[in-house]
Amino acid sequence: MVRPVALITGGTGGIGTAISRELARQGCLVVANYLPSLEAEAKAWQQQQLTDGIEVELAAGDVSSFEGAQVMVEDVEKRIGPVDILVNCAGITRDKTLRKMSEQQWREVMSTNLDSVFNVTRQVIEGMAERGFGRVVNISSVNGQKGQFGQSNYAAAKAGIHGFTMSLAQEVATKGVTVNSVSPGYVATAMTLAMPEEVREAIVAQVPMGRMGTPEEIAYVVGCLCDRRADYITGANIPINGGLYMS
Repeated sequence: MVRPVALITGGTGGIGTAISRELARQGCLVVANYLPSLEAEAKAWQQQQLTDGIEVELAAGDVSSFEGAQVMVEDVEKRIGPVDILVNCAGITRDKTLRKMSEQQWREVMSTNLDSVFNVTRQVIEGMAERGFGRVVNISSVNGQKGQFGQSNYAAAKAGIHGFTMSLAQEVATKGVTVNSVSPGYVATAMTLAMPEEVREAIVAQVPMGRMGTPEEIAYVVGCLCDRRADYITGANIPINGGLYMS
């Protein structure tokens, strides 16, 4: 059986790393995307995965740019093969209350977190439909469901991912392609662990389970959605937030 090619945008980040490793263990040919300016860090990351027995290819590309996404996907398909699984995981934060938020902070978050989902998915969706199989999993956020003080840009982008997911799912439902989103709550990554301890404690106090999630817990659900046995799940949003927000 031919191994499916899985492209993960932001694949060298905290959650992206766990997803890359999960899909590699499932037998996928994993390609982790990274920003071209972070090539040295990406190669060191790749070597660390290899040390752990995980083989992952790399793909440089600024996914906030349509042209950048196009060039990246063309390179991946030339070097490795057509993309069967796409996980849109790239994301940044630029937190400020709206009355203090600059246009640049708004646009940076929207272009990286939401435009990138269109930019990359647009490059692969037609091929998936033509081949009769595909998986698109978009990483959203609990704050795209409930909002968050100081995150009007981030929450708007993550909420937009839900609408994109449901709409595209309807367009390709008869083509063997599923499109779903996953909405993590607060996850223990380098970014959250760098927060002051009192801030982390305040966050955990809001979570009924009394702890942050792990990247591996997010990756497990992504892996399930990417499995060939998940053919009948599409247009869904799966919350993984320890009970922080229930709907």
